[in-house]
Amino acid sequence: MCIGCREVMPKRDLIRIVRTPEREIIVDPTGKANGRGAYVCPSKDCLTAATKSGRLAKALDTDIAKETLERIIDDVQALLGDKGTK
Repeated sequence: MCIGCREVMPKRDLIRIVRTPEREIIVDPTGKANGRGAYVCPSKDCLTAATKSGRLAKALDTDIAKETLERIIDDVQALLGDKGTK
């Protein structure tokens, strides 16, 4: 389920964001990184909704610094390229 729009979709259609055991937050394009994960649609709108509402931080069970959120947003946008519209 996307934590931005709450739509149920297959995992392979979503982007995984992970809190690693070292408490680092990363975008996981492979879907195989070790750690606690949260899924968002490949959409800027869903990522924005997930970060602004605090659902991303809650799903990852950690506080997320503003700089980290900005880096995650940049990483997802780079991963999406021009596909990031819904």
